[in-house]
Amino acid sequence: MPVIVVANPKGGAGKSTLTLVMAQTLKKLGASVAIIDADPNQPIADWRRGNSEYNLPVVTDTKESTIIRQIKDQASVNQFVFVDLEGTASRLVSRAITQATLVLIPLQASGVDARQASRAVELIHEEEEALGDRHIPFRIILTRTSPIIRTRIEKEIVNHIQAAGLPIFHHALNERQAYKAIFVRRCALSELDPQEVNGLTEAIKNADQVAEELIDVITDIERAREQAA
Repeated sequence: MPVIVVANPKGGAGKSTLTLVMAQTLKKLGASVAIIDADPNQPIADWRRGNSEYNLPVVTDTKESTIIRQIKDQASVNQFVFVDLEGTASRLVSRAITQATLVLIPLQASGVDARQASRAVELIHEEEEALGDRHIPFRIILTRTSPIIRTRIEKEIVNHIQAAGLPIFHHALNERQAYKAIFVRRCALSELDPQEVNGLTEAIKNADQVAEELIDVITDIERAREQAA
């Protein structure tokens, strides 16, 4: 089953938010989903300790020596496995990348984040070289973007990414109060009260759009693998 590794050597790029929002959204669509929280800060493990009724298992206590086995164990019983990695380039990160069906590289619209995203791409290529004939698909996705208008800096970064021939999601994960609220209240988007959280309907719509594109990307990857087999 698809293993989606969320990686960026820079902290604060939106890895945990992207992971949890996508996992919740796919779960809402009826898929079985698990998350491996390999971030030392354990933000998703902390979310799981809340009272959400979503049956969304979160695996913790991840180490270099256990990450591959944990990924394989979860992939054997779930339709989707997300791996939320630490914000650094480590051996654990490299080992997780080797197991990925797709690596998602979240990127805020800033020059610093763009340079660190380039480092994530380098890590993927290094693992491909070490594995020999194993291609590791990846996509860059913008996070924490304005839901109203694309800024000039954002446009410049997108143009730079496209000019470099790097694949990037058409949809971005916007900056939304609801995405912060699910961590604060330890619940799912669908469990939030629209009377208490501004823009909840728009946040859910944005999450659905990104999840639909994610499914399309994975479908294309798996189709290409079948044709190459």
